[in-house]
Amino acid sequence: MYQSDSEGWASSKDLRSHLGHLESELRFLSTLTGISIRNYSMKTEDLTNTEKKEKSIMKVLQRHRLSGNCRMITFQLEFQILEIQNKESLSSVITDLNIIMEPTEYSELSEFVSRAEERRDLLMFFRSLHFFVEWCEYRKRTFEHFKEKYPAAVHLPEGAASSCMAVRSTCQPGFELVIVWRVQIDEEGKVLPKLDLLPKAPQQALKLDRNRVLETAPLSFRALLGTLGIEAALESLIKSLCTADYD
Repeated sequence: MYQSDSEGWASSKDLRSHLGHLESELRFLSTLTGISIRNYSMKTEDLTNTEKKEKSIMKVLQRHRLSGNCRMITFQLEFQILEIQNKESLSSVITDLNIIMEPTEYSELSEFVSRAEERRDLLMFFRSLHFFVEWCEYRKRTFEHFKEKYPAAVHLPEGAASSCMAVRSTCQPGFELVIVWRVQIDEEGKVLPKLDLLPKAPQQALKLDRNRVLETAPLSFRALLGTLGIEAALESLIKSLCTADYD
């Protein structure tokens, strides 16, 4: 990954020491962010014309290619950086960005990738991808926790990595609460969880629900989330439906 002219080093031992330090830093960053870079290459092209050289203005185009992964999500990046240097300053700007994502079940990423490419924002891509993966892994752990704790009541029809968890009561057949937990990325790249509750009940029960408990359940669930937080709200929801099952 690191390219340099060895003439600047006093000895091969110094070079090995420096490379070892860089590798250590990369391992630390990978552990911290979950992002690992597997392959990297760069090509440069001097765009400075004769007239600008006489004015001491240098223009260099860097073409970068890299591939890597953020835990379970694999990506490839191709981007160009234009550097313009004069006697007083050096400026750099990303002029092109192309992001290729391996096929994934996370449909939320498609729109986000297009937005990052349009803005040519590498920082937003890496930052948002990191937090997106963190939230997805937290959601999976949470679903697995409740499935293990309440195996008869909690069902994961599409697996723990999906966005849905169903809660069913064995005492009241036909009653089901479906939690839909999406991980959204807004226009500015901020990653936020969005949880919704979809209650299901037999038609006869809906007719008898004069207090509209089932109808207002989604709003009540959002209020519960704001008060208790995600895990405590889900725990309360499961217990409210399945109290008799676990007495």
